Amino acid sequence: MTKASERAFVRMEQVGHCYDPAAGNMAVQQIDLEIHRHEFVAVVGPSGCGKSTLLRMVAGLLIPSAGKVSVFDRQVTEPRDDVGIVFQKPTLLPWLTVRDNVLFPLKHKYGLVTAADKVRAEELLAMAGLAQFSARMPDELSGGMQQRVGIVRALLLNPDILLMDEPFSALDAMTREQIGFDLLDIWTGHPKTVLFITHSISEAVLLADRVLVMSQRPGTVLDLIEIDIPRPRSSATINSPRFAELTARIRKHIYEPEVHA
Repeated sequence: MTKASERAFVRMEQVGHCYDPAAGNMAVQQIDLEIHRHEFVAVVGPSGCGKSTLLRMVAGLLIPSAGKVSVFDRQVTEPRDDVGIVFQKPTLLPWLTVRDNVLFPLKHKYGLVTAADKVRAEELLAMAGLAQFSARMPDELSGGMQQRVGIVRALLLNPDILLMDEPFSALDAMTREQIGFDLLDIWTGHPKTVLFITHSISEAVLLADRVLVMSQRPGTVLDLIEIDIPRPRSSATINSPRFAELTARIRKHIYEPEVHA
C-alpha cells in the first residue's frame, strides 16, 4: 500500500494562526499537510516563519485560529498523552541521575515507577548508547549525550507521535551529524510518527521521508518534497548526487523565493 492510499495519522486542513488578531499578526496560513503513521516529516523555512507554531498545534499546546489539526480523524483541542516532545535543549533536572531524568515524566504523571518501567528505561538508554551513563549526573555528559537522554525520556511513554523542535540546534556540527544518525537508529528500532523542525537543510534531507518547505512569515507551504533516497542512510548518503539535488531544490525555495512565486 502506498502512502497516498493510507489513512493519514496527522492532518492539517487549511490551518492558520494569528497571535495578535488586532494587529493582524499571522504566523502561519493555509497549511495543508497529511502525515502517515511512522512517517518522518521535516519542516524547514526562514526564521520566524511559524515552524514551531505548527509543532505546538499538533501537540495541542496551541489551538489554530483557522482550520483544524486532527490525529486519526479526532480534532486536537488539548495536549495529548500520545505525543512526546523533544525541545531545543533537553532541560534535564541537574539533581537527578540520567536514569531518574528519563523516568521523571512517569513519576510526575502517575506518582510511581514500576520495576518494568526501570527495565524499559535501561533498554532505551542502551539503545541510545548510554547504558554506562545511567547512574551519572547530567553535568557529567556532553551536550550530544544530554540530548539523547532527552529523546529517550520522550520515548519512555511510548508516544505514537514524536515532535522535535530544533533538537540539535545547540550542538556543534560534528556532534549534530552524529546524533542525527543516532536518531535514525532509534527511529528504526522504535518507529514513531515524527514531525521534525530544523533550520538545517542537509539535516532535513538526511533524516526525513518528506520535507515541508515553508515561506517567509506568514508561513505557508512552498513545497512538499519526497526524499527518494533509500534507507538506511549513512555518511555516504550526504555525498550522493541525489542528496545534492534535493538540498539545492530546498535552498532555492528559501534563498530565491521569487523564482518560485
